[in-house]
Amino acid sequence: MGEFDLIARYFTRPTARAALGVGDDCALLQPTPGTQLAISSDMLVEGRHFLPDVDPAALGHKALAVNLSDLAACGATPLAFTLALALPSAEEAWLAPFSRGLLALADAHGCELIGGDTTQGPLTICITVFGEVPVIDGKSQALLRSGARAGDDVYVSGTLGDARLALDTLRGTQVLPPAVFEQARQRLEQPTPRVALGQALRGIASAAIDVSDGFLGDLRHILDASNVGATINTTIATGLMACCTRPDWSNGVISFEQQLSCVLAGGDDYELVFTAAVAARQAVQSASREARTPVTRVGRIERAAGLRLIDSQGKAWPNHYPSFDHFC
Repeated sequence: MGEFDLIARYFTRPTARAALGVGDDCALLQPTPGTQLAISSDMLVEGRHFLPDVDPAALGHKALAVNLSDLAACGATPLAFTLALALPSAEEAWLAPFSRGLLALADAHGCELIGGDTTQGPLTICITVFGEVPVIDGKSQALLRSGARAGDDVYVSGTLGDARLALDTLRGTQVLPPAVFEQARQRLEQPTPRVALGQALRGIASAAIDVSDGFLGDLRHILDASNVGATINTTIATGLMACCTRPDWSNGVISFEQQLSCVLAGGDDYELVFTAAVAARQAVQSASREARTPVTRVGRIERAAGLRLIDSQGKAWPNHYPSFDHFC
């Protein structure tokens, strides 16, 4: 199968919102009046970001999900995306499920595939996604990393740590009951981008970021951009692992330290970490209900720089949880 046959068969679709999609040297986008474009790119490389035997449909889903998660963290509404794909060979048995998984998630969020590129090479997927955020009275409604203020609450959406638990199991360093593993694997391979929550938090959250490299590591980006510090309650944080709430979960499968490490530094969760003023607590809960996404208050922003961990008794907990680094 040649390059253009591959594109025509698996990745060419009519567009409804873009002025021009796949087929020309450039696609054409017409942003809605009164909005700004939000743009993000993510690359997934076999052996670095996913295992070679991952289900292609799940990989297609995740490739777009990690980009939609960036839009969610900005409070943006998905608009369109491009796909650059390097393949060792053009095999229908891989391409068909990959495109199904990719385009099913795209359709669910009204995000059109409008262009890209294909070539032969080590399996690499690069997506650039485009979204829109409103501009009201000349002010962008985009959520940024730089708005956290001392006294703000720190929240996280959904659950954390299960994706890392699944990865450790796939690598053979952890053993889980089969049902628990399948639940964790779903979180690793088919994360849910919190697009609706990001939109609902516009005008409420003071800062936001998505959890890709680990909760603490990504929170540090907010702290650095906002020139503040934070304290996180580890007792609350350990309750964020979904697998631990299962009735068939056996006590002692993982230690408390393992659990905390997965939650605080595991990565691949694609939940939102955000801050909001104490006065906005009711509004945060309303946004959570509107988006049908649970949120948990896990800490507070402080004026003093640094990231501190405490337990439920206020006792300091050692902070030795490095986040994922793409060059380490």
